[in-house]
Amino acid sequence: MFGLVTVPIRMHTATDNKTVRFREVHQNDGAPLEHRRIEPESGERVEFADIVKGYEVGEDEYVELTKEEVKAAAGEKTKTIGIEEFVPIAEVDPVYFAKTYYLGPREGGEDAYKALQTALEETGRAGIGRMTFHDREYLVAVRSLGDVLGLHTMRFADEVAAPDEFELNKPGKGPSEREVKMAGSLVESLADDFKPQDYEDSYRERVVEMIEAKAKGKQVVQREADEPAEESDLFAALEASVKGLKN
Repeated sequence: MFGLVTVPIRMHTATDNKTVRFREVHQNDGAPLEHRRIEPESGERVEFADIVKGYEVGEDEYVELTKEEVKAAAGEKTKTIGIEEFVPIAEVDPVYFAKTYYLGPREGGEDAYKALQTALEETGRAGIGRMTFHDREYLVAVRSLGDVLGLHTMRFADEVAAPDEFELNKPGKGPSEREVKMAGSLVESLADDFKPQDYEDSYRERVVEMIEAKAKGKQVVQREADEPAEESDLFAALEASVKGLKN
C-alpha cells in the first residue's frame, strides 16, 4: 500500500541457495547422526513443546518469552506492506539488501501493479516500508526489476558495521601517481558489462565431481596448492598484468 492505493500482490522467492549440504555421519559405520535436546543436569531428553525462548541477561540468568509473546512483539499480523517513503534506489547501498523476492499482481490488481512498477522505473526510486513475515517485522525496499516489481528484505542500520570499526587502512606511504594510472589502465583493460550467467560456482562443481567420483569408488586426486607469488614492486606487477591482457 502506498498513499491510499492498494496493490494486491503475490510473493515469489527470487533466489535459491545452491550450496552443497552435508549431513553428519558416524565415521565408523556411516550412520547419520541426530542432534537431541538434552537437559544438562538430568541428562533427560527435552521435547520441543517444552522449550521456550530465553534471553541471557546475566551469568546463567535468562528472561523467558513464550511463543505467543515473541509473536506479539512482531506487532499486528497483517499481509499489508506499508510504503512509508520513496527514495532514489541509487542511494541505497547494496550492503543493506538481504533477500530478494519477485512480486506478481493478484487478479484485479494488474493496473495498479503496472502503474507502480512503471512509476518506480521512470523515477529511479524504491518504496521503503515494513512488513511482518514469519512473526518478525522486516524493513523492505520495493523496486522495479525489469518489467516486474521486486522486494528486498533489508538490514537495519545498526546491523551494518561501519568501515571505521575495523583496522582497514594501515599506515603507508601510499601509491605513486604512475602506480594509480597503471591501476586505472588495468581496470579499463578488464572493463565489461556485468553478465551474471558468465560466473559459475566452480567450488560447488568440484565438490559435486568429488562426491560422484567417490560414490563410484574412484580415487580422488587432490589439487596442489598454488605457490605464493614472489614479492615485487606494485608498478611492475600492474604493468605486467596490463601487458598480459594485451598479448
